[in-house]
Amino acid sequence: MQSLDMSKTADAWSSLENKIYVPHSEEEYRQLVSLLDSLIDEVGENESHPFASLMEIVGVLIEKYEDDLVPELAVN
Repeated sequence: MQSLDMSKTADAWSSLENKIYVPHSEEEYRQLVSLLDSLIDEVGENESHPFASLMEIVGVLIEKYEDDLVPELAVN
């Protein structure tokens, strides 16, 4: 496994840290949903798109929030 270049990673993360996060409030959740909508518009069904993995990660963060905090979406 390749190790991270922490300097490059810190530089890249600093531009994303206010966009990609675990949502803890309704507002953060809504911001992530908006980001996901934008990613879906850009990526579509193209699994080889450079943002495809990012789209999947944002989707997982949203799904986790919904599973934990949105009871009407929970499957019984």
